[in-house]
Amino acid sequence: MEAEELLARHDAALARRRPLEAGWQDCYDHALPAPGAAPLFDATAADAAEQLAASLLAELAPPWSRWFDLAPVRENADPAIARSLSAVAETLQGHLDRSNFALELHQAFLDLVVAGTGLVSIEEAPPGEPSALRFRAVPLRDAVLAEGPGGRLDTVFRALSLTAAEIRARWPGAALPRRRDEDAEAKLRVVEAAWPDPRAGHRFAAVLAPDDGAPVLLAQGAFAENPFVAFRWLKLPGETYGRGPVAKALPDIRTANKVVELILKNASIAATGIWLADDDGVLNPSTIRLVPGAIIPKAAGSAGLTPLAAPGNFDVSQIVLQDLRTRIRSALLADRIAADEKTPMTATEVLERSTTAARLLGATYGRLQAELLTPLIARCLAVLRRRGEVPPVLVDGREVRLVYASPLARVQARADAASTLLFLQAAASLGGEAAATVDPAAATRWVARTLGAAPEILRPEDPAAAETPNQE
Repeated sequence: MEAEELLARHDAALARRRPLEAGWQDCYDHALPAPGAAPLFDATAADAAEQLAASLLAELAPPWSRWFDLAPVRENADPAIARSLSAVAETLQGHLDRSNFALELHQAFLDLVVAGTGLVSIEEAPPGEPSALRFRAVPLRDAVLAEGPGGRLDTVFRALSLTAAEIRARWPGAALPRRRDEDAEAKLRVVEAAWPDPRAGHRFAAVLAPDDGAPVLLAQGAFAENPFVAFRWLKLPGETYGRGPVAKALPDIRTANKVVELILKNASIAATGIWLADDDGVLNPSTIRLVPGAIIPKAAGSAGLTPLAAPGNFDVSQIVLQDLRTRIRSALLADRIAADEKTPMTATEVLERSTTAARLLGATYGRLQAELLTPLIARCLAVLRRRGEVPPVLVDGREVRLVYASPLARVQARADAASTLLFLQAAASLGGEAAATVDPAAATRWVARTLGAAPEILRPEDPAAAETPNQE
């Protein structure tokens, strides 16, 4: 793709995004205000948004925990293949744990909750780093996205402001145009783009877009997987960008903020009061200080300062505010996913809370699994394959499948295991032939596999085969 064509596509996608920017900024101002923004009087939305982002990280990709696995598609595959795939997953998990994965993904989840769309870039770290992977949460305001034929945000543009030295460090082979009046500290506008290519997987290009002069192609290349992973919370038909829960609760957030502001103003009036004073030529209102022990002069026979009665009672605001805060926390799932701090929960309560969270996040989890988790694992494996860290494994669903083991993904597994255990109890209570039809060893293995138990805790199916290596 030529540099002019790439910038033209970027400008067209940017024009389609502009009508949404005002709504995004409104959501950020009320949920995650920037320093120097208009003051907020109610922090319910900000607190709930941060809790939801943290809960998503803990439910989908908990740090320092094995939240995914690789397994062969065939059920009766060679155990050596399963062990090899498990070793690949363990290697990838180690790189994720040593990288900045959790930090950057949490920041991307904040964008997801507030604006409805998150973006993460996955790059290969320089040799010598603890991890081969380097993640970066790309702010939504710096990215322009376009939807591909498959319905995914697979075309990503990112605008950067870099100096000439930073450009040469990022792309050593870049040919920058030389100018006599070049300022070493001057920022240059660079547009990065990644888009799918049927012949090369995904293409990448970086273009220098100067204010005057023709654009210059700085770098280009091809990737097996897209280095940018864009994902959405909720999407309506015909829309490109997602909608977040903060946008849904924005009317209540605005109202709660205004109610608290009015309450504070009413409290200020109640504390200091509004006063009346006669213009008697002695009393100077500009020099009056309402402090304990103050002596305020007045003319003889004048009323001096008299308090002005408040027009009414504002107690009803507490009822309205409580209702608004409840709806805000409900819209942001703060009371549905977060753990109960009142009393320790029983196992049944934990299962019911997990089931409720899975039901509320069912559609969103399916979208995040398809748009975030699967492409993220595929891109990380592509980087490790290129580094020679793992064998050439392709998670294509035909030979190797991706198995999710996050807390939210295990909800259905726990439900299946509970149903199976209920059947086993019923069969044992019947006794006789009914109990004899159940294979306890097979049932134990199925429950262990469903609940994600470590295979090391189970005895081999055939002890003789386990002691003697399989000779081929």
